[in-house]
Amino acid sequence: MAPFDIAHLSGLPYALVFGAIGFGFGAVLEMAGFGDTRKLAAQFYLRDMTVLKTMFTAIAVAAVLIAFAAGIGVLDMSRVYVNPTYLWPGIVGGLIMGVGFVIGGFCPGTSLVAAATLKVDGIFFVLGGLTGVWLFGESVSSFETFWISSNMGRFTLPDWLGLSTGTTVLLVVLMAVLMFWGAEKIEARFSPAPAAAPRRRRHLAGAAVLAGAAVVVAAVGQLTPEQRWQRSAKLQAMVTDREIFVHPAEVVALRTDTSLQVDVLDLRSEHDFNLFHVGGARRVDPDALETPEELKRLRDRPPSSVVFLVSNGEDRALTTWRQLVTLGVGNLYVVEGGVNRWLELYPAPACVAERATTAAPEEPRWRLAYATGASLPSAWPELASSREFRVPCEDPVSHAPGEHGERWPAHAYAKRVKLQTKAAVKGGCG
Repeated sequence: MAPFDIAHLSGLPYALVFGAIGFGFGAVLEMAGFGDTRKLAAQFYLRDMTVLKTMFTAIAVAAVLIAFAAGIGVLDMSRVYVNPTYLWPGIVGGLIMGVGFVIGGFCPGTSLVAAATLKVDGIFFVLGGLTGVWLFGESVSSFETFWISSNMGRFTLPDWLGLSTGTTVLLVVLMAVLMFWGAEKIEARFSPAPAAAPRRRRHLAGAAVLAGAAVVVAAVGQLTPEQRWQRSAKLQAMVTDREIFVHPAEVVALRTDTSLQVDVLDLRSEHDFNLFHVGGARRVDPDALETPEELKRLRDRPPSSVVFLVSNGEDRALTTWRQLVTLGVGNLYVVEGGVNRWLELYPAPACVAERATTAAPEEPRWRLAYATGASLPSAWPELASSREFRVPCEDPVSHAPGEHGERWPAHAYAKRVKLQTKAAVKGGCG
């Protein structure tokens, strides 16, 4: 399933792949006439709307193809990078770029095309752009608070409109068709050479095909999480090979790594959570994790963060993991054996907990005398001591209040956590 992983490519093959994409994109811009400042500047004088029509054609066609590919299971949209939205900095940056577009006659992409064809104005625009990049890098610290403000994370049109992907694509295509019609009218009013009738007929035919394709996309819809799961042999193999199950000792080790943000989501009942839970864990209802707010929070986490799901056993956490990864949540793992396994490796004092006989995989295997929450040293194995520890009795693992009587044994484990990042691949006129 696309997008395909080409991380194994290196050296010349890697350069050839992206070089071919770059040359192809540049060739398209040149064929569209975007290496000529006069054609680009004519957009702002309403004489030639080629820029508007070309860019919106690309947007509409790409939206239809991407949504259709995702709808039939060829493309996994959860792995496609979407630039995070910084609302006000984006608006200000767009206005600055627009002014530069009018004055210089290029945007960054088209200036490179012009420079590649040895146009002097394109070369000077590229040099000016590089100078601006340097000045921005040197001065951004003075307005960094604004630069990173109004962060909305991965925010798309379906999120904004509250509509399905197919319906949103259909609306985008209809809007584009109306804009093309309006652009033709504007050109007829301001351009000395209106488009010929045969050309208009071709445009009408293209618009009809594009609108029809958008209707098909809306009818096909998008895959459900269960359908995505059934189609993803890779995810199924990760479960079969137990790549997603992380030994409690690895969780403890990662919690000591200051370069990582480690969160534990406890999927158990409030009763079990109050009896004992891993230190710092947040109790959540599995169904609540699929709400738009929670999904957005999980998807927008920084790449240096990892989330662990934990239940009494593994079944409930695995079910939730399947749902979340098919909805686009990354860096997500399941604590191996759940809380039952955690307490086997980091036992609570004997006066607090005793082993219970149960056959159900999601039932507690330890019977606690009272609600300890995260007050036992077992909840924080990475800490040698804490003022929050409350141990009511002498025990080999904790002799004095607030301190470990002995160090926890060093449990051997195979490392499972591999942080996944989504690379931002830039394109378009910007």
